[in-house]
Amino acid sequence: MTTSERDKNRFYTEVSHDAVDSRHQGAISMPVYQSSLFAFETHQKFDEAMKDVLAASVYSRGNNPTVMYLEDKIARLEGGDSARCFASGMGAISAVIFALAGSGDHIVCVDQAYGPTRELLADLSARFGVEVSFIDGKDTEGFANAIRPNTKLFYLESPTSGMFEMQDIPALASLAKEHGIVTAIDNSWATPYFQKPLAMGIDLVMHSLTKYFSGHSDSLGGVVVGSRELIGLIGHRSYLNLGAAMAPQTAALITRGLRTLPLRLERHNASALKIAAHLASKPDVARVNHPGLEGYPQKELADRLLSGYGGLFSFVTRHSVEKMKQWATDLDYFRIGVSWGGYESLVTVGSAPAKDVEEGVALASVRLYIGIEDPDELLADIERSWAKLHEPVLESHSL
Repeated sequence: MTTSERDKNRFYTEVSHDAVDSRHQGAISMPVYQSSLFAFETHQKFDEAMKDVLAASVYSRGNNPTVMYLEDKIARLEGGDSARCFASGMGAISAVIFALAGSGDHIVCVDQAYGPTRELLADLSARFGVEVSFIDGKDTEGFANAIRPNTKLFYLESPTSGMFEMQDIPALASLAKEHGIVTAIDNSWATPYFQKPLAMGIDLVMHSLTKYFSGHSDSLGGVVVGSRELIGLIGHRSYLNLGAAMAPQTAALITRGLRTLPLRLERHNASALKIAAHLASKPDVARVNHPGLEGYPQKELADRLLSGYGGLFSFVTRHSVEKMKQWATDLDYFRIGVSWGGYESLVTVGSAPAKDVEEGVALASVRLYIGIEDPDELLADIERSWAKLHEPVLESHSL
């Protein structure tokens, strides 16, 4: 089920190799077509193009050659027929939901999906009559029990990007097919290098291209990959009309990042595993949420579905949120910031889930993203700041 070593090696070739195309003067890099529209030599050719504006370059809100090049690349990497790029990850997610569900329909969504995705679904439920059930992603039977006659979509994210819990993707894909339900998954965490949901029976795969595909923290983008039929439906219903089209300059930046995607992922994978294992050995760490660790509760499922782990994970500490925020502030190599997938290491601190309470005290949850820096220097940075957690607090006394 996981990606074989042969497939991984082929992935390197796919991201780096292009046949010389005489239309682009033999350019090694795909040119940026900075044009809002495209003209035709005859009205007959124009009329032919207008029959399917999603297959021809007529207007860049529909198609742009630079963007189409990236779409074709990503579709092949995911093993899909077709792909559509958007101005952001949420642009892609919104397009999928708006294309597949309407008033009176029902969506089943994993309860730990990306926060803005949950907010969008809650808003659709409150304002437009789309029924939504949020289900524990670990509970396949819970998805089965949630199915209604009007269920149109299973929305998955595996692993999730907060607590890093997984869903049994093949089982849920099979369940959905039995009931005529479309399945869509956010695969941003794993990328097609480490996980291939389409090969497991999923209908649509989405990515925030802002993350690993870009890899340089300088561009926003999203993509949906799937069959020609479903991508065509999304194209006509929500891609053209919502207008969240990717700009050609952005497509060029993300294509550049794509060239080194497997190289970077291998580095993130190795470094994050090393740091996660170190944190798991600490007595004041209650739990490390990393699918690659032996103590991970869903390790068997992770071994079956994933061939690698990337750089993003979280851990729960027995220190307060306030102390861990100070710990994060004292770090030298980790920057405090949202998102992930670039070259730089990142950290954010928040409250752990309600279940994580010891002796009546709420615990802190820390999300780390491990960049491409020297992992030993990152560990030294973590330890230097960690030592301060145990320093006594000196009280000031007035004379």
